[in-house]
Amino acid sequence: MHRGLTAETKALLINIGSADIDPCLLPADFRTTATAGPGAGGVSFFLRSGDHRVRLSIKPDSSLKVIPWNEGVAVQKEGRIIAYGTLELPLCHCPEQAYITVSERCIFDCKFCPVPKLNGHVKTIAEITGLVDAALARGTVRAISLTSGVAESPEKEAGYMAEVVRHLAAQFDLPIGVSVYPTATSTEDLHAAGAIEIKYNVETMDRAIFERVCPGLSLDYILSSLENAVRVFGKNRVSSNFIIGLGETDACVQEGIETLTSMGVIPNLRPISPHPLRKGEIAVDRPSGYRLMLLARLNKSALERHGLDIRVAQTMCLPCTGCDLTPQRDL
Repeated sequence: MHRGLTAETKALLINIGSADIDPCLLPADFRTTATAGPGAGGVSFFLRSGDHRVRLSIKPDSSLKVIPWNEGVAVQKEGRIIAYGTLELPLCHCPEQAYITVSERCIFDCKFCPVPKLNGHVKTIAEITGLVDAALARGTVRAISLTSGVAESPEKEAGYMAEVVRHLAAQFDLPIGVSVYPTATSTEDLHAAGAIEIKYNVETMDRAIFERVCPGLSLDYILSSLENAVRVFGKNRVSSNFIIGLGETDACVQEGIETLTSMGVIPNLRPISPHPLRKGEIAVDRPSGYRLMLLARLNKSALERHGLDIRVAQTMCLPCTGCDLTPQRDL
């Protein structure tokens, strides 16, 4: 029997990360282009089946092929249907959210991320407001999520982000979540401005790898900022992206998960997406479906042991789930 997305099939789809899809099946407004993180610049689409959602980049030579199926579409691998569902409309980067990159440029040079090489645009408050309005016109928006590179300095970026949050909180009755690089006052400032959730990304909990791939950043500073963020924002309101596939061991991931969850931080395990602009600078190994399942189960166990619940989260990656195998939502 053909099935919709399960945790196991979603893990396989995430491992491959892409699909070939006939343009006739995918209207232009169902496509989304990432502007932040390792996947910046890539064009992708969302597939939903029941409570599961997955984002796949568009790649004509992918081993996955999306075909018409009943009232929706199916995903084929080697001619066999492995999942089916419906294509989902991204309102602004992802479904059900206005997920906006404020500064599409960064002074730091994390080796997994193409953003420093893209030298993108810094959006004005008017542009950001317009994107939220456009998302509201397209469908039901449940949250506003803001992420950003560091255009000039972490302090200026966090200060500008607080200004943006303050403006949006006054304009829209929606929960707002923020992901930035922390500063001495960013947690308190963003909370006071109206943000209800915050994300400071550790990127990796392997210190040797962190020093190599995140030059100029401090893992200890990020961890201390996360600890303070839990005190300010509260339980289930603080998360951190933790990249999988940079050469870290499963034991390191498990230890990192325990460190974060014991602080009250929700780890978001993010499979690495190799980018051509970083070719030759970093060796990456996109995790297998088996490894994604293993680590997601470890994460789920730690979350429940420390009384954390991803389902409470309202903004950013945790409710979206498109790029990750998300505990308590996918399994």
